[in-house]
Order: sequence, then C-alpha cells, then structure tokens
Amino acid sequence: MSAISKKISLVVAALAAVLLPFVLEDFRVFQLNLVLIYAIAILGLNILTGYGGQISLGHGAFFAVGAYTSAILISQVGMSTYLTIPIAAVVCLVMGVLMGFPALRLAGHYLALATFALAIATPQLLKYKGIEHWTGGVQGIILDKPTPPFGFTLFGNELSEDRWLYLVILAIALGLFWLAHNLLSGRVGRAIVAIRDQPTAAAALGINLTFVKTATFGLSAAYTGIAGALSALAVAYIAPDSFPAFLSISLLVGVVVGGLGSISGAIFGALFIQFVPNVADQISKSAPWAVYGGMLLALAYVAPDGVMGILKKIKNRRQAQ
Repeated sequence: MSAISKKISLVVAALAAVLLPFVLEDFRVFQLNLVLIYAIAILGLNILTGYGGQISLGHGAFFAVGAYTSAILISQVGMSTYLTIPIAAVVCLVMGVLMGFPALRLAGHYLALATFALAIATPQLLKYKGIEHWTGGVQGIILDKPTPPFGFTLFGNELSEDRWLYLVILAIALGLFWLAHNLLSGRVGRAIVAIRDQPTAAAALGINLTFVKTATFGLSAAYTGIAGALSALAVAYIAPDSFPAFLSISLLVGVVVGGLGSISGAIFGALFIQFVPNVADQISKSAPWAVYGGMLLALAYVAPDGVMGILKKIKNRRQAQ
C-alpha cells in the first residue's frame, strides 16, 4: 500500500469514527466510549509490557488513581472537568516513576507479583476512613457527565452527553495513539526495545537503563491514568469496588489479544475485553467465565501473536502473491 493510499485510509477511518455515534443509540455510544478508554489503558500497558518487556499486573491501580484524581478535583475542588485529565496523567506519571524504581531490581514474575500486590491493595486503601471525606469511602463519588459547551451541535443535531463525550475521548485517544507511534518508532522506542532484548549491550551503547526503564513505567502509568480519568467521566460514578484486581488482569488480556508490541492492537484488545464477556454471558448464564476462558484458549491457539499477528500474516501472504 502506497503512502497516499495509507493517508486516504486513515482519513476515511477517522471520518467513519466521527460519524459512528450518530447512527447508534446512546447505550452503544456509551459502550464505544468504554472501548476507547480501555484502548488507551491497554496501549499504556503495551508500552511497558510489549515494548519494554516489564510485566505488570497492577495497572488497574493507576486506572483507579486517575479516576479518583479526576473525580475528587471535580466534586471537592470544583475544577473544570477537562482540566482534571492532564492532572490525573501527571499524578499517575509520578506514581509510575516511583513504582519504576523497585522495578529496576525486579523482573519477570517477581515484578508481576509486586505490581499485583499494588492492584490488590489499592481498592482497600481507597476505603480507608482517614481519606473517606475525599474518596467517599465505600459509597464512592457520583459525578455529572460533561455537556457540550455553548450549545454545541454537529451537523445540525444537538449532541447527547454520551455522544459529546465520545468525540472528546476520540480526540484524546487519537492524540495519544499518535504520540505513542512517534515515540516508539523513533530513538525512544529503539532504546526501550534494546533494553528489553539486550540490556547489557544497550548499556554498553550508552543507553541510560535507569532513566529509560523508570520513564517507560511513568509514561505507561500516565496513559492508564488518563484512561481512568475518562472512565470516571463516562460512567459518572466511581467506587473502590469499581477497580478490582481483575481489571489489571483484563488489561493484560487485552494487550495479549491485540498483540504484544503493537500500537493499533490496543483497539482489538479493548473490543475483546468490552464485548466478549457479554457474549460469553449470552452463551451460558450459568458459567459465563468458563465460556470466556474457552474463548481465550481458542484465541491463544489460533492467534498466538494476537489479532495483529493474524493481520500481519494475511498482509505478508498478499504481498507474496
């Protein structure tokens, strides 16, 4: 495919994405909002795991911190809804960098266990009575969904809250995917991959292992924090039990399903973790997670490299013909 064809395809895809919520009912638009939010979080985790080779089972904690940062600033401080999103990113960036320091001494399953402990502890910490005034304790925080400013309309149609939020999330997601593509396809991405594959050789070439590893953890956490902040706005309610340890596992499942080390694979991973559990529940009301597990096993057998691995094989075969 030529460069011009790729640009045309991207423009058509972007236009289709903008028009999509106007042909769907509000509930489906809400589901698409969650897909985009999960895609951002999965992309953040993929930067760390797929490109950096550091396994994390604790990104649900960053998701929760981002959501609570946004919700507390809106409900307690009265801050502008949209201003809380970059603040949530900065808070999670700092948290990720701090978490990145012990990650320098841990690797593989030890790092996975350490981050999983973070995922388990976070919901309990959010229930702590000492900060209940801010977090709402077990009751959580109720928010109002943002509305279009100045009576904004599109194509002469008044936008619902979910449709307006979809456009906001889509714009943020496109910006974050563009940023990730530029970073990972350049020197930064090559340095991250070099440390993953050959850390000794990377250090010999002058790459600062400490800085790159901690920065990668921080960037990954910032992406997930943004996703968390957007989820608080989309759902308009957060509580500690909204962020169980299973959320971290689901994000990792999304990374593997989409394809490790793939930027666009985050979309397929998000679609999987959003819709496949619902499909499994429709197939079997008595044992939906058994069906879900069976689907995961089947996908692992058919596509060990994820959905993007299948698409890459199809592309290579077409080029070979």
